[in-house]
Amino acid sequence: MNWISNYNMFPELHPVLIVLIITWIVLWKGLALWKSARKNQEVWFIVLLVINTLGLLEILYLFVFSEMGRKDRKIKTRKKR
Repeated sequence: MNWISNYNMFPELHPVLIVLIITWIVLWKGLALWKSARKNQEVWFIVLLVINTLGLLEILYLFVFSEMGRKDRKIKTRKKR
């Protein structure tokens, strides 16, 4: 029961740190949502919109998953020549 009364386990975050974290999240989320919308990837758009991972999923999408299709298209266009 003692742990219930001691609910403040984490120290208070400095307001500047909170602003930096929010800016970080909004920047990456915005970029990832914009790119997934431009590519008409509805599933990715919904997943990125709903799940909050402090920008980690968004960064993975931007640098790994969204580039996968681009590499496949380059290979296909080279074969056609």
